[in-house]
Amino acid sequence: MDYIKIRFTKDVGQLSSEFEKTFEEMFRVINPMFTLSERTWKPQMDIYETPDEIIILAEIAGVKKENLELEISNKAVRIYGNRTEFPKAENATYRLAEIQYGKFKRILFLPAPIDPEVVSASYSNGFLQIRLAKLMLNKTYKVPITDG
Repeated sequence: MDYIKIRFTKDVGQLSSEFEKTFEEMFRVINPMFTLSERTWKPQMDIYETPDEIIILAEIAGVKKENLELEISNKAVRIYGNRTEFPKAENATYRLAEIQYGKFKRILFLPAPIDPEVVSASYSNGFLQIRLAKLMLNKTYKVPITDG
């Protein structure tokens, strides 16, 4: 059985600094000709939660599982990988080219603290699903008081 790589980190500051847009990314939206370095793309994602967990669903069709990595802290998730381009047909004139290839990275800040030790990730039919158990911070516990 193959596993998806999950790396845990406590340095959320590093994740947030990478989250900021650069001038190149702003110009790339206007015109792809402004791209100076290797092209990146951002897959579409959904985040939803139940009372017990946060679920992230990423649409990354065509990405091989061995080209995926996750980094998880108790406040954020970073998903990154690479989708390789299909060989282009010789002597073809493209009339539409919307599929994005190359490296991608998404940093998602979580709506609630999670337990980084209770995480699962699965990849099926082009969708990566990450399930994160919430920390129950508002739970109260009775503590017995002993003598002495």
